[in-house]
Amino acid sequence: MTGESTPATTSARLMSILDSLILAQALYAAAQLGVADLLKEGSRPVAEMARGLQVNESALYRVLRALAGENVFEETSPGTFANTALSRFLLKGVPGSIRPTLIFRGSEFFFAPFGEILYSIETGQPARTRMLGMNGFEYLQQHPEVARVFDDAMTNLSELSAPTIASAYDFGAWGSVTDIGGGNGILLASILRAHPGLRGVLADLPHVVSRAQQQGFLGGGLERRSSFEPCDFFREVPSGTRLYIMKNAIIDWSDERAHAILVNCRRAVPADGALLLIDFVIPNGNSPAPAKLVDIAMLVLTGGKVRTVGEYSHLLASANFRLSHMIATSGLNIIQAIPS
Repeated sequence: MTGESTPATTSARLMSILDSLILAQALYAAAQLGVADLLKEGSRPVAEMARGLQVNESALYRVLRALAGENVFEETSPGTFANTALSRFLLKGVPGSIRPTLIFRGSEFFFAPFGEILYSIETGQPARTRMLGMNGFEYLQQHPEVARVFDDAMTNLSELSAPTIASAYDFGAWGSVTDIGGGNGILLASILRAHPGLRGVLADLPHVVSRAQQQGFLGGGLERRSSFEPCDFFREVPSGTRLYIMKNAIIDWSDERAHAILVNCRRAVPADGALLLIDFVIPNGNSPAPAKLVDIAMLVLTGGKVRTVGEYSHLLASANFRLSHMIATSGLNIIQAIPS
């Protein structure tokens, strides 16, 4: 019968999933080497690229040949490659580029712990912490070269999602907003640009705030409506605004640690204010969803988790918040919680 699954087609599907690991690392290598930028002006022989990159010609060819089979690069003639519509997003500094994220995903800091996924399944503890002897955030503070790769990736992801988030919700109605754990300030900058009457505060650890001030995303006139506040959200969240937001922060932590963060948020959020969690949400049913894969990443890397709507509601209630409504955007959700 046409369309009926057979053992051969079913196993081929599983093999395809397995092969995605190899392709992801091939993409990482191409991004790290800057192959797309070498092809920016047109096609080039792999021998020429290999000489410039000081890598093995045959090995580079084999990687690019495999990626060309996925329409990432094109072999225009034997041994010569060109960019495609896909590989353009490996270029440095172009809108929509995911090069920094690919470099981070292929790094030992992100990739290596997945070799120990069974440890996380057996214990419920992050394999990365076991491998490093400390949690990832502590490691980043001690290894600035890894922290730069991490920051570049987080900046990249924020650049991709921030404009959509900024336009999906009426931030301006609150008059003032604090971005807790706001990193380099890209999301807050997008929100302030989209809502000209809004005042914003970027709150994060002191070394992160210092780096954000150097990056200057809250410059260009936004400095008149923004300020910086060093904070550790496990100790205290600064008061002074009506709206508080946290993007991709709660998923890094277990329920116990997330509860502690939310309790501190509740102390800061006024009775007429609100808290927004901008994060992944696990959907119902068996359909594939990026949130389900992010959840596995949290299990292995941080010990955190992505939650269902019900789990978010329960967690917020434990800190005297009430989940009032949720807005779905592309990939992320804006979960609004108000004091209960």
